[in-house]
Amino acid sequence: MNEQETPASGTKRVIAGQRRVFYDGYWIKAYDAPADTLTAKKRLIEALTRRLFNHVEHGVNIPGTRLEEARRAFDSEENAQKKRVKAGMLAGALFNRAADVFTKAVELQALGVEIRSDNALIRQCGEHLKEALDLGKMVLHRSGEEGIDELWGEPFKAFAFPIEEFYCSRYIKIAQTMRDIDRITAELCAVFESVPLFAGIEPLLKELGEAAKVRCETLHTDAEIFDVWSSFVVASERLSVFRPTPPASSLPIGEATYVRDGLALLCRGRDLICDITRARVPMPKSAAEFIDRARCYRESCGAQPRGTAAGAVHADRKRSPPGAPSAQNLDR
Repeated sequence: MNEQETPASGTKRVIAGQRRVFYDGYWIKAYDAPADTLTAKKRLIEALTRRLFNHVEHGVNIPGTRLEEARRAFDSEENAQKKRVKAGMLAGALFNRAADVFTKAVELQALGVEIRSDNALIRQCGEHLKEALDLGKMVLHRSGEEGIDELWGEPFKAFAFPIEEFYCSRYIKIAQTMRDIDRITAELCAVFESVPLFAGIEPLLKELGEAAKVRCETLHTDAEIFDVWSSFVVASERLSVFRPTPPASSLPIGEATYVRDGLALLCRGRDLICDITRARVPMPKSAAEFIDRARCYRESCGAQPRGTAAGAVHADRKRSPPGAPSAQNLDR
C-alpha cells in the first residue's frame, strides 16, 4: 500500500478472512470487546494483573490481605534500594486488594444490589489501582533492565475507561510492540548480512520477527494460539542453536573474539524480542540500548582489516533505517 492509500487509525477491514484494525502502519488482528459490565471488567482486570506479575521482578505479588503490612514496611524503610523493592511489594498488594474489592462488588451486583460507579467500593478500587500505578514505576522487568510502566497502567485503564476504549488502546500498544520487534530484527540483519561466518542467519531472524508479531496480536483465548505459540517457540529455538561455520574454536584469536561477541549479541537480541513479545508492550529503553550495542559491534567489525571474517562488513555500507517497519504479511 502506498502513502496515499494509508488508512486512518482505527480502520477495520477483513483481510484474508480475518478481521483486522489499522494502527501506526500495522494491520492487527481484531477481537470483539466484551460487554461493558462490572463482571467483564473484573475478568479483564484479573487477567491483566496475572500478566503483570508474570513479567515483573519476583516477590511483588503480595496478597491484598497484607496491604497494611506492606505499607508499613515501605513507609519505614530508609535504605533507597530496599525501598524501591518494597514499593513494588506495596504496589502488588494494592493491585490484589483492588481485585478483591472488585470481586466483592461483582458478587453484590449478582445478588441484585445496585453498584454505581460512584459507589464507595468502586472508588476505593480505583484509588488502589492509581496508587499502584505510581509505585509500579519503580518495579523492573524480570530481565532487570527497565520498568514496564505500561503493564502497571493497563488494569487501571481497564477500570477507568469503557472496555471498547481500552481495547483500542491495546491495539496501539501492540502496534508499538511490533515496531520494536521490526527495529531489532532489522538491526540484527544489518549486522550479520555481510559477515560470511553468519551466512544463513537472516532467514532465521526474519522467521522469529514474523512469529513474534503474530504472537503479539493473538489472544490466549484464540483457537489459533496453539499454532501461533508453537511457531513462536520453535522460531526462537531455531535461532538459539545457530552456530557459525567454521566454529569460533577453529579461528584465529581475533576473529574468534568477534564471532563470540556476535553470538552474544544474537542471544541478547533473541531474548529481547521474546521479552517484548510475551509482555506485548514496548520496552523502549532496552530496545534503544540494544540497537546502540548492535551498531557498535557492526562498526567494530567494519574497522577490521579486509579479508578477515569479521572485517567483511563494509564500513561505508549504507545502513537500513532502524525505525522502518517491515512489510506486513497480511495473509498470515
